Amino acid sequence: MTPGRRISQWFRRFWLKAGALIISGWVLYNLVFPLRPVVGYAVQVKDRNGDLLHAFLSDDDKWRLYAELSEITPLLKRTFLRKEDKYFYYHPGINPLAVVRALAGNFSGARQRSGASTITMQVARMLERRPRTYGSKLIEMWTALRLESSYSKDEILQMYFNLIPFGGNIEGIKAASVLYFGKPPQLLSLAEITALTVIPNNPEQLNPQRKKALLTERNKWLKRFEKEGLFSVPVIRDALQEPLVAYRREAPKKAPHLSLRLRRELPAESRIVTTLRQAVQSQAEALVENYVNRIRGMGIRNAAVLVLNNETMEVEGYVGSADFENPVDGGQVDGVRAVRSPGSTLKPFVYAVAFDKGICIPKTVVNDVPSNFAGYQPENFDQKFKGPVTVEFALANSLNIPAVKVLNQLEVRTMVSQLTRAGFRTIEKQANDLGLSLVLGGCGTTLEEITRLYAVFARGGRYGPMNLTMDAGTGKSAMTLMSEEAAYMITQILSKSDRPDLPNNFDHTYRLPRIAWKTGTSYGKRDAWSIGYNRKYTIGVWVGNFSGAGVPELSGANIATPLLFELFNSIQYNSPKDWFERPDRLELRKVCSHSGAIPADGCTELVNGDAIEGISEFRRCEHLRWVFTDPDGTVSYCTYCLPAEGFEKRSYPNLAPELIAFYHKAKIPYLKIPPHNRMCQRMAEDGPPVIVSPQEGSEYYLQGDGGSEIQLLSQASHDAEYVTWFVNDRLLKKTDPVSPVFLVPPLGTVKISCVDSKGRNTDVVVFVKRF
Repeated sequence: MTPGRRISQWFRRFWLKAGALIISGWVLYNLVFPLRPVVGYAVQVKDRNGDLLHAFLSDDDKWRLYAELSEITPLLKRTFLRKEDKYFYYHPGINPLAVVRALAGNFSGARQRSGASTITMQVARMLERRPRTYGSKLIEMWTALRLESSYSKDEILQMYFNLIPFGGNIEGIKAASVLYFGKPPQLLSLAEITALTVIPNNPEQLNPQRKKALLTERNKWLKRFEKEGLFSVPVIRDALQEPLVAYRREAPKKAPHLSLRLRRELPAESRIVTTLRQAVQSQAEALVENYVNRIRGMGIRNAAVLVLNNETMEVEGYVGSADFENPVDGGQVDGVRAVRSPGSTLKPFVYAVAFDKGICIPKTVVNDVPSNFAGYQPENFDQKFKGPVTVEFALANSLNIPAVKVLNQLEVRTMVSQLTRAGFRTIEKQANDLGLSLVLGGCGTTLEEITRLYAVFARGGRYGPMNLTMDAGTGKSAMTLMSEEAAYMITQILSKSDRPDLPNNFDHTYRLPRIAWKTGTSYGKRDAWSIGYNRKYTIGVWVGNFSGAGVPELSGANIATPLLFELFNSIQYNSPKDWFERPDRLELRKVCSHSGAIPADGCTELVNGDAIEGISEFRRCEHLRWVFTDPDGTVSYCTYCLPAEGFEKRSYPNLAPELIAFYHKAKIPYLKIPPHNRMCQRMAEDGPPVIVSPQEGSEYYLQGDGGSEIQLLSQASHDAEYVTWFVNDRLLKKTDPVSPVFLVPPLGTVKISCVDSKGRNTDVVVFVKRF
């Protein structure tokens, strides 16, 4: 082997080893010190389809919106690459020919200098800003090579489009597209893209504020593209004719309350995809704003709306206030999460739980009469009483007394437990302080909690967590909060159209999809509620003032429900008419119309009533009482004094003492049991009168200094011709045994005594305080 050949082989081995060593060292260096650029992007809140709803500045106060690969269209790539780096897909991050050309031009003193920067080198410079020096250029080249070895070409191009400056604090193609043209990058035309390609070269001189200069530069590059054959002549001609409508716009601010909420709840996310449907959100925002403008003259200044998809438990519309930018009326308060008094909106849930406990069915009769619950004396909204009513009538007419009576049977702790399971956080915190007033709004809830609860009726009793983002439903399961039968019975009651809470003069219900709904008005007329649902949606509406100021005209029926109907008309106009199917375990039974119980002897007025098989109570009706009387019905007999002949067995209404007292006070006639045979010697052996009201040990809290009254009511033996009432051993009034007496009690410990005509006496002690 000749010496020349040996030297040649040595050099070949040397360069092979050196190359392998360099490559190994390069790979090892990148493994030990991986290039992982950290870029702080502005927070984007998107709808379920990925369209931008709201944007927030980045931590360094830049409008730097991250663009997905799908948002970078082929037209964008083609135009930018032709202008900035047409050999991008062919070089390793550095273009040697461009470097040589730049050096030659710079050293020759040419007027127009070239930096030889590839797109990869521009990314390196934008990732870490440095002065424009030769040393900085070398660092950029080094970083560009590292980028090329760590990322694909498309990933590097995506970085470029996300970092490129467009003047001021706007960075990235998406931010420029949205803020200059009001549209996402994928909708940009060739003329708009070309305008954006020229801005980064000189953002101070070429920007929408200098429209003439930008237009001139745009057209110059369009003609250049035509000359180079990048686009066809007709396409270029159309682009040249397109007017330049670029100007600095505000960032999108749709769904501001939800956007702020999610930004706080998800601080690590820069791209939040909500469950909102932009069409539903826009309709809801517009309807709320217009509606509040119409009722502002009444002194009602705000409203909030939540639109929930029952099938997925995803929120499709979220309006926290009528105008987010209105600081006077608390526009930035999120009415969806504000704690307010729920009024009567919890009544359906109380009845549903009672149905499941077997306490009642829709046809069960409850007395809507003045009642005292250990000092708590609720009244109806209209301060009137209806007497005996069915549960379904009581719910449809939102009567207060029957709801309190049913809750009293259930016990407050049972309801608090159920509401806590349903996610009522404020009620959970107030659990130890809540009483029977809970069902009438004596607690704190939010529109979010109530709307989610009504979705349970629409979902056949299944409760599911509410989803605000598209990935929020992962791993969450539903639980059964009530039976499907109870939910269906409540729905049937709330979907009746002959209800008193149908809005006055509302003439657009013919377009309304079939819905079930419930209204509510808080004490002092501070909050108006209307919650409606069908198979598809549950929509919650709150109307009022965030200041808490009451308005005489404010009511759920006439103020909140019209907005609810408008929302359903808008969101579900011409929707399918499908309705809920009747559950299999719901049986139809014959019940007595006077009690709602299974008919007994003498029950002649029967109706069909829904009941839950194996759950609903199966007791016999006791609305009638059989009494022995003389043939004229003027005297009644007991078995002790019943004559051998000359008597009849007759039925009389078996009325509760509270109902008798109501009939007496309202002067409503009713069929009374004849007085007992006065000749009966056994009556003298009967006990003293029973004081039905007030009850022993009751505490009364009376408001103010006015004449708040409590009711005195007794139940005496038939031989008692009259009873006499005493208060603290002082005479109050003498009256017949069944008539109520009303007393303005003194403060402190009060002894109340009742003495019948036979001298038999009963005492009770109550305690009276003032607020």
